[in-house]
Amino acid sequence: MTQRSTGRRARRLDGIGTTIFTEMSALAVRTGAVNLGQGFPDRDGPPEVIARAVAALQRGANQYAPGPGVPALRQAITRHQQRHYGIELDPDSEVVVTTGCTEGIAAALLGLVDPGDEVVVLEPYYDSYTAMITMAGGVRRPVTLRSPDFRLDADELRAAVGPRTKLILLNSPHNPTGSVLTRRELEDVAAVAREHDLVVVTDEVYEHLVFDGHEHVPIATLPGMRERTLTLSSAGKSYSFTGWKVGWATGPAALVGALFAAKQWLTFTSGAPLQPAVAAALDECPDFPIELGRSLQQRRDRLVAGLEAAGLAPFVPQGTYFATTDISALGWASSRDFCLALPERAGVVAVPMEVFYDDPDAAGAGRHLVRWAFCKEAELIDDALARLASADLRA
Repeated sequence: MTQRSTGRRARRLDGIGTTIFTEMSALAVRTGAVNLGQGFPDRDGPPEVIARAVAALQRGANQYAPGPGVPALRQAITRHQQRHYGIELDPDSEVVVTTGCTEGIAAALLGLVDPGDEVVVLEPYYDSYTAMITMAGGVRRPVTLRSPDFRLDADELRAAVGPRTKLILLNSPHNPTGSVLTRRELEDVAAVAREHDLVVVTDEVYEHLVFDGHEHVPIATLPGMRERTLTLSSAGKSYSFTGWKVGWATGPAALVGALFAAKQWLTFTSGAPLQPAVAAALDECPDFPIELGRSLQQRRDRLVAGLEAAGLAPFVPQGTYFATTDISALGWASSRDFCLALPERAGVVAVPMEVFYDDPDAAGAGRHLVRWAFCKEAELIDDALARLASADLRA
């Protein structure tokens, strides 16, 4: 009898490597470089919210939370959606708490996509999207937001939809480009979804972090979209608690139920003492994300000015934590080569955007694009910029 290797991985993992964020953050630790790669802030969120988590720990909220999330948080999420967007939800059937938005993405795709179903996804894409489409047995159909403007082309979107398309996976404000989809662009997405009877899963974790007067419009608020939209978000970005991994999914009961049917077999539940603290954040600190957005805009401007001074040709983002630069003028063959050399050259880590494209060499794609995080404190940004300014960044 032929024995199979006990170390052989399942074929569903073929082509899915280590996430670039793990790779680049490990490189930062190994080299002692300033980490402008992974998107986590240096400063925690509201101290009164942390105090709520400590109090919950001390009063015994240390066992399993209900699978869909503690009622106080589900109710706070419904108030958040109503207050900001006029969306009315049933906290018992149209809200589920997830272990961050990343689990929400995984559970949504596992709960909604059958093998062979096609998923339209904007590229460049957050890398967990493609990993989970693959694990669900889906087939991705990318629609590229092309540099330098990173706008959605409605004709390319329509061309990506075929008879096996099941779902559009949307992300706005968009990571990694920092683009915020306009109401007109979202109306184009909505028209395609309605015409082809598609579900839209929308990742809105940066919903409050938009700059220069740009508006975040949840696609669920557009005509005919509430009943076909599953909205994902979290407290990680809006409240600077990325390590808490408390997110949520909202939408019609059938879509939320499909997500929960998969989610219950992933983590079942998590963060019991953190969930009531996040509820307090949503209800009692509603202005924190607004102030955070103002602060991030200032830090964005600081980083973009320094990158431009270093010859890195930045694009000014409309939202999120990230700015993009084009390094093609520096002579590098790829953004990955540049980013791997950067810690030794300048003592700084960034993320190569070419890994977020199916075809990074296509026109307007990302072979020479690099993502930099500005969710750091001003002193650390200045340190990184001083290092870049004094380094030889040419190939």
